[in-house]
Amino acid sequence: MSNAIPIGAVTETNKALQHYLDVVIILAEKDFKIRYRNSVLGFLWSLLNPLAYMVLLWIVFSFLLRVSIPNFAAWLLIGLLIWRFFAVGTMQGLTSIVGNPSLINRIYVSRYIVVLSNNVANLLGSSLEFMALLPMLVFFGVTPNTMALLLPLLLLLEFLLIFALSLSLAALNLKYRDFGQLWDIALQLGFFLSPIVYDASLIPPRYQLLYFLNPVTRIIDSTRDIFLRSRSPSGTDFLVIVTCISVLLCIGTLIFRSLEPKFAEEI
Repeated sequence: MSNAIPIGAVTETNKALQHYLDVVIILAEKDFKIRYRNSVLGFLWSLLNPLAYMVLLWIVFSFLLRVSIPNFAAWLLIGLLIWRFFAVGTMQGLTSIVGNPSLINRIYVSRYIVVLSNNVANLLGSSLEFMALLPMLVFFGVTPNTMALLLPLLLLLEFLLIFALSLSLAALNLKYRDFGQLWDIALQLGFFLSPIVYDASLIPPRYQLLYFLNPVTRIIDSTRDIFLRSRSPSGTDFLVIVTCISVLLCIGTLIFRSLEPKFAEEI
């Protein structure tokens, strides 16, 4: 007896995947345009925000606190870009369901796709930020090499991390509307618990293992590896990041699936 999959089934699967992809692209394009609608500078704000923040932190930590990190401006800009991708992505993902009542109530579309398309729009914006601000690293004296080709992989991993968290955040924010405020506080705390304005070597050795369980810390450090230290991230870095993504994706899927039946009522 043949175990071959019928050609018709494969065709239907391909059509379904193409349909979902088309929906994700359409919704992501809509989300991306909405973010900069009625804004005079539009996408330029995405560039000015991290640059202005970098200059402010560079002045404070270079001249007032006298941080001795080599090429601190480039070091700081990399940390800010990675963190901004994560912070903006999760905050946007948190409001992806509650901010699209028409998609939830009037049009049938997989609720997972609503969250995913929102994250894809954020990935597009963050990718453009990286492309526009990478020349700044050259200006600061960074000479990109072949290791820089690993950047898309790191951004993809961070995107998956954001999506995994967004599933939980979007569902919980719909159920408990003050959850957004709690996540905002968590992000402020996370900013200082990640090596953005200080070197991770300052963390006491007994806390290093716990500290580096944070996947964002690993992604920031890995990005600095490829640009500032001309070396590839370690296998341990990738293992921790992928493990955290897998665990958070499982948790996010369970929470999202359990709360999804009441989305229409809650919204």
